[in-house]
Amino acid sequence: ERRLSQSDSRHGFRQASSSILYSLLVLTNNQQVYGTMAALWARYNKLLDAQPLLTKGLTSLTGFTVGDILAQKFVEPSDKEYDVMRTIRLGTFGLLVHGTTGHYFYGLLDSKLPGTKPVTVATKVAIDQTIWNPIFGCMFFGYLNLMEGKSFETYTNKLKADLPTAVMGSWAVWVPAHTVNFRFIPPAQRLLYINTIQIGYNIFLSFLGNKEVKKVE
Repeated sequence: ERRLSQSDSRHGFRQASSSILYSLLVLTNNQQVYGTMAALWARYNKLLDAQPLLTKGLTSLTGFTVGDILAQKFVEPSDKEYDVMRTIRLGTFGLLVHGTTGHYFYGLLDSKLPGTKPVTVATKVAIDQTIWNPIFGCMFFGYLNLMEGKSFETYTNKLKADLPTAVMGSWAVWVPAHTVNFRFIPPAQRLLYINTIQIGYNIFLSFLGNKEVKKVE
C-alpha cells in the first residue's frame, strides 16, 4: 500500500508539474503575442502620424482586398473560377479612392463637428449616411465601371439597379458602427476602425459591385 501511495504521489506531482509548465508556456506565448501586437500597433500609429494619407490608403487596400478574397472564396459558388483582376480592382479602389477620400471627408467632419456629445454623434451619422453614403456608392460603381472599360450607359444602369440597395444595405451596418465610431474612436484611427468592419461589409459590396445588371429602359 505504501508503494502504491508513493506511486500515486509521484504521478500526481508529474501531472501538477505538467499543468504548471503548460500554463507557463501559454502565458509566455501570450506575452510574446501581446508584445508583438503592441509593437505592430505602435508602428502603425507612428506611420499614421508621419504619413496619414498613405497609411490610410494602405489600410483600405488591405480591407478591400481581404473582403473580395473572402467573397470569392466563401460566398460565391465554389465552381466559379477565382478572378485575380477583380481583387486587384477592389484593392486599388481601397488604396486610391476609399482611403484618400475617407481621410479628407472624416477630417472635415471632425473639424466642423468636434466632440462626442450625443447630438454631435447623431448629426455626424446622419451626414455620413444621407450624403456621403450615396456619393461613396457612385464612386465605387464608377471606379469599377472605369477599370472594366465599360460604357457610361452601363454605369448609369448600374446606379439605377444597385445604388439604392447599396445605400439601404449600408444603413443596417454603418448606422450602429458609426455611432460607436464617432463616440469612441480617435479621429486618426477612424479609417482603421472602418476598414476592420469594412472587411465583412466588403463581401456584400464586392458581390454587388460585380453583379451584372440588365439594361434599364
